[in-house]
Amino acid sequence: MPQSALLVMDVQNIIVERYADQAYVSRLREAVEAARAADHPVVHVTVGFRPGRAEIHPRNKMFGALAGRAASPQEERANAIHPDVTPLPLEPVVVKRRVSAFAGSDLDMVLRSQGIDHLVLAGIATSGVVLSTVRQAADLDYGLTVLSDACADADPEVHRVLMERVFPQQAAVTTAHEWVAGLQR
Repeated sequence: MPQSALLVMDVQNIIVERYADQAYVSRLREAVEAARAADHPVVHVTVGFRPGRAEIHPRNKMFGALAGRAASPQEERANAIHPDVTPLPLEPVVVKRRVSAFAGSDLDMVLRSQGIDHLVLAGIATSGVVLSTVRQAADLDYGLTVLSDACADADPEVHRVLMERVFPQQAAVTTAHEWVAGLQR
C-alpha cells in the first residue's frame, strides 16, 4: 500500500496575501488536520534563500531582482509559513531555491527516507510550484494527487486548465473535501 504525504507548498504569508483568501486557507487547514489525524506525514515546503541570496543569478526572471540583497526583518515575517498551517515540531520544513519543491532542496531525501511514494499536493501557485512539482515528482516516479481547491493561482483560467487538462495526465485531481472524506473511511 502506498505511503502518502501531504505537501503544503509555498503557503507563506506574503504569498497567501497575494493569491488566496480565507476560504482557501480554511480548506487547506482542514486537509492538514485530516492528514495529521490519519497519520499521514505533512511536509511543508517554502521558497527561501541564504543571507545575501547567493543562489540567485541576476538573469533569473523570477528571482533575479533579489540577487545580492539582504532580507529585511519584514521580509522574514512575510516569508514565514501562514499561521493557520504552522508546522508541528516534528513536521519537516523543506526550503527550496527555485519553483519546484525539489529544486535545490532535500525534499526527495526526506520523502524517500520515510518510505513516501505518493504525494498529495497543495499550494500556491498552481502555475508555479504545483505545476513544477507535479512534473518533477512524476519524473521521479511518485504517485500523485492534486487537491484542486487547496491550490490557488492569480489566473483562474490557468488554474482551471491545469486542473482539468494538464494535471490529470500525471496525477489524480480531487478536492480537499473529497480527499479528507476518503481518509475518514
